[in-house]
Amino acid sequence: MASVPDSARRTPDSASRPRKALTIGAVCKILQSEFDDVSISKIRYLEDQKLLNPRRTSGGYRLYSQSDVERLRTILRLQRDEFLPLRVIRQELASGRAGNEVAAPAATSDGGAAQRSKRRPSVTAPSNGALYSLDDVIEETRADPRLVSELEEYGVIKGEVRAGTKYYDETEREIVRAVTELARYGVGGRNLRVFRSSADREANLLQQILAPALRSRNPERRKEAVEALENLAAVASHLKHLLLIRDLRKLAR
Repeated sequence: MASVPDSARRTPDSASRPRKALTIGAVCKILQSEFDDVSISKIRYLEDQKLLNPRRTSGGYRLYSQSDVERLRTILRLQRDEFLPLRVIRQELASGRAGNEVAAPAATSDGGAAQRSKRRPSVTAPSNGALYSLDDVIEETRADPRLVSELEEYGVIKGEVRAGTKYYDETEREIVRAVTELARYGVGGRNLRVFRSSADREANLLQQILAPALRSRNPERRKEAVEALENLAAVASHLKHLLLIRDLRKLAR
C-alpha cells in the first residue's frame, strides 16, 4: 500500500482550526519588536477612534485575532512611516488597504523615503474642504461643549462663521478629538497653551526658511517650495514625537 503524505493525513479540523485569540498585553508584546512606542494605552486609544474592533469576552476583556493584529500593524506603520493622521488612516482602511500593501521599512536609502513622501497628506489645503457645525463636532468627538468653548477661548481652534452659524474644518475637528482624549487625564484648555505656542514657533521657523521661495514669481520654484514645506512639516512632527517619547521614558526610569 502506498504511503500517505503527512499533509494528507491532517483532519479538516486541524487544517482549519483558528489561531488562538490574543490578549491586549500579548498583542502589545508582539508589536514592540517593531514599534518601540506601542503601548496598551495606545492600542486602546486606536480602538476608541474606531480603528480597531476586537472581540470582547463576557467579562469585557479584549481578544484580538490575527487579522486584528495585522490591521493594527498596518495602522502603526502608516503612522510611523507615512506620517498619516488617524482620519486619513481610517479612510485608507475603509478603502480596503491591506497590511501587505504597507511593507516593513526597506533597507534601501531612498525607496522608502520616496514612498513616504508620496503618501504624506498635504499641509497646504484641507483634504476635502468639509465643514462641521458645533453639534457635528460634539457628536463625532464626544467632546464636552464646555471644552470646545475653552479651546476657542485660548485660541487653540477658531472656527468660521457662515450665515450666522459657526463651522469648524476637519483639522479643528481632529484637534477637538485629540484634546478630548487628553481631557480624560485632566488636561484642560489652558494647559494647551504650550502646544499652541510650540506649533506657532514651528510654523514661524518653516516660514522663515521657505518664505522667499514661496513668494517667488517662478511657478516651478513655488511648487518645489510647497513640496519642501510638506516634507519639513512631516519631519518636524515626527521629530517632536521622538523627543517627547525620549523625555517621557526618562520620567519612567
